[in-house]
Amino acid sequence: MEELSWGRRYLMCPPTHYEVAYAINPWMHGVVDRDLAMVQWLDLTEALRRAGAEVEVVEAVPDLPDMVFTANAGLVDGATFIAGRMRWPERAGETDRFAAWAAAHDLAVAHLPDGAVLEGLGDCLPLGEVLVAGHGQRSTTSAHAFVSGWTGREVVGVELADPRWYHVDLTLCPLDRRRAIVFPDAYDAAGARAVMAQIPEPLVLDADQAATFAANSAVVGRTVVMPACPPPVGRALEAWGFDVVVVDVGEFTKAGGAVLCLTLPLDTRLTRAVAAGPALVEDVA
Repeated sequence: MEELSWGRRYLMCPPTHYEVAYAINPWMHGVVDRDLAMVQWLDLTEALRRAGAEVEVVEAVPDLPDMVFTANAGLVDGATFIAGRMRWPERAGETDRFAAWAAAHDLAVAHLPDGAVLEGLGDCLPLGEVLVAGHGQRSTTSAHAFVSGWTGREVVGVELADPRWYHVDLTLCPLDRRRAIVFPDAYDAAGARAVMAQIPEPLVLDADQAATFAANSAVVGRTVVMPACPPPVGRALEAWGFDVVVVDVGEFTKAGGAVLCLTLPLDTRLTRAVAAGPALVEDVA
């Protein structure tokens, strides 16, 4: 089976300043043990490296505790970084930090149009030939239109009405060219039909399985690095020839994030056709 073309290079941010300092989703509660969070983060980086992935690190910044969730930073399209834009003011300062990192690493930086909100790969995941993008909680359809125009790819929009499922990456994990873990009950009816039509062999989660953050996993070739793996999910993955590695990231689920939230793939190539004008790119390298 043809593996994903991406997932072998990730950007991560250490939890040096991580805490649950506010509540912008229903999962956010509890006091973070920062020492344990660092141990879990290091365990995750090591698991990814053992699976064959490279991990690059961006420096954490005081007063930006959610910067650790790098999946929301933006989208990487080959040599271009499409900077995200956060809905909540508590996270707004992350954008400039990630854009500066991208520019310092020889990536051109593209910016969303005014008023468009997109919380990075967390709300815009490649799935086969399309991009699955969420709206209704954190991101806007105007951002979907921009990304579609930029990449030349169809964007399959899904409305996320339930605040527990505030990002697409909590509900969808592409595994290879035919398979994906998916929780379609998080989507509106039309969105669910459209997403399921893109997955020849879906591994459908029920609500209890989805609540373990099983879909918020990182895939490196034939290895699935997961925060939890309900037994039926594990049996299905193993039957498909995947190796399952479970890494405890419980300190991060206190903020509503898990494995994929903590990683931004740097090797995604999204563009299918040249469709964006140079005025939409700011090369700050």
